[in-house]
Amino acid sequence: MTNTNDDLIKRIEQLVSEHIAASRRAVQEAVERAFATAEGKPVVAARGARRARSGAESRKRRGAADLAALGERFFGVVCAKPGETMAVLATEVGASARELHRAVMGLKRSGRVRVIGQRSQTRYFPRASGAAA
Repeated sequence: MTNTNDDLIKRIEQLVSEHIAASRRAVQEAVERAFATAEGKPVVAARGARRARSGAESRKRRGAADLAALGERFFGVVCAKPGETMAVLATEVGASARELHRAVMGLKRSGRVRVIGQRSQTRYFPRASGAAA
């Protein structure tokens, strides 16, 4: 009985150590990605930091070509980094999540992007076939 308990304790300690090591690797990779995007890409303004806009600028609509181009940039980033959140993908694209909303909705409707999760935990994946299943 004592031998079984000792084996169980050793196995639990090993699993905990493996979990901690994996968590540290994931955090390190996330930090490296964050610094890599900050160095080479424009930084998106933090939440709550809004710039003043003139009345004409706030009502300006993007054309279909602009939305399509933004959607293609987003799709390219999703293919490169599947399973990431909008916050990470938006910094890679160089636009805010709010600016990407309509372009991403078009990609979802066309079946090119699959979405899993809700709110801030939403993850984006490219669809292999490019059509809705």
